[in-house]
Amino acid sequence: MTGVFLFSIGGGEIFFILLIVVMLFGADKIPEIARGLGKGIKEVRNAANDIKNEINNSTKDDEDLKKFREKVEKEKKELEDIAGSVRRKL
Repeated sequence: MTGVFLFSIGGGEIFFILLIVVMLFGADKIPEIARGLGKGIKEVRNAANDIKNEINNSTKDDEDLKKFREKVEKEKKELEDIAGSVRRKL
């Protein structure tokens, strides 16, 4: 079974697309367009990395909060045990 690729274009198709681009924009505008596309891609990647870092930081904070809550619950239980034994003695 052969796979279907979204962008399965050959050399001839690429050449034809480049020819159309040169005809529409001119040879002197192509570097500017490529530079702009590169900057746009870089900004998208940076934004994606920022989102990943924010998610990782928030999950790390959640883990720290979970550990803190566990410690508080443990101390609370110990205090309740001590208070219970003191109440029984009274």
